[in-house]
Amino acid sequence: MLLSLTEYLARFYSGFHVFQYLTLRAILAAVTALALALCIGPTMIAMLSRYQIGQQVRSDGPKSHLVKSGTPTMGGGLILVAMVLGTVLWADLSSRFVWILLATTLGFGLIGFYDDYLKLVVGNSKGLAARYKYLAQSVVGLATIMTLHHLRLSPAETSLYVPFFKTVAVPMSTIAFVALSYFVIVGTSNAVNLTDGLDGLAIMPAVMVAAALGVFAYVTGNFKFATYLQIPYIPGVGEALIVSATLVGAGLGFLWFNSYPAQVFMGDVGALAIGASLGTLAVIVRQEIVLFVMGGVFVLETVSVMLQVASFRLTGKRIFRMAPIHHHFELKGWAEPKVIVRFWIISFVLVLTGLATLKLR
Repeated sequence: MLLSLTEYLARFYSGFHVFQYLTLRAILAAVTALALALCIGPTMIAMLSRYQIGQQVRSDGPKSHLVKSGTPTMGGGLILVAMVLGTVLWADLSSRFVWILLATTLGFGLIGFYDDYLKLVVGNSKGLAARYKYLAQSVVGLATIMTLHHLRLSPAETSLYVPFFKTVAVPMSTIAFVALSYFVIVGTSNAVNLTDGLDGLAIMPAVMVAAALGVFAYVTGNFKFATYLQIPYIPGVGEALIVSATLVGAGLGFLWFNSYPAQVFMGDVGALAIGASLGTLAVIVRQEIVLFVMGGVFVLETVSVMLQVASFRLTGKRIFRMAPIHHHFELKGWAEPKVIVRFWIISFVLVLTGLATLKLR
């Protein structure tokens, strides 16, 4: 929206041409989303508190979590509002990648919203049945994937690129592309949701991964950088940087209220949407394998749940004191802030490792 306005104003004053630079618009988008989140946050928290939309704490979890009962949740809606407004203001709205990212994020956010609504408003403790939740995620995820496949303009958009190798690009069939993309988008959505169990635990790694994927989007959409770094060049994909920037800004704004002790929780409306956004970004910039590395904390949380369930069903014994694994460390005596910060540090190292693949080939 503002991009079109500055293009018009540039006819009268050349200084407005500066807003054509993608990097400047990304910075402004992040700042805009951050400002919106900080401004809207108190009102949204007050509204959630007024309608008594509060967190339900597991009775079998760490005893320190009992004090969190009743803390407003569904705060992820704050992130979605800031992301959408920041993107609409600063992105090139003619970009197919921008609309696909927004549609996917909002689609998964709607699924999460309905799940939270059933739990917190209707009073159904189980929320949306797992089979229906996965069905809805599958429908939205497959719609995203098929749209990306249908609108592809070059083979690079459906090839699998292997990090640390210069020339390893595996052309994928339609079935292979759909299967991999489905695993990445739906899997990341649920992985972030599983990680969202402590104050600020999920949002900070998500912000770091989003920032890194924004870097990949920028260089992938720039012919000179893509050629120099020997990564796929995809025209127009640079605009995905704007969406990732709004996720960074909105996520930091949410963290302002979600940091320990949290004033508001994300809920499924935020966790499912953020995870899907990260997964879709990775698919668009062709860095699915790198996402697996950078999102290692999300992977660890998911694998811990899978191992716990498999072990209990097969042997009747549990591997961890409690899953996801962040609860295991709490029950071992780690204070909640210590678990959170240490997981943040791990995420930071993993994100740097992912970014290193740009040059180490």
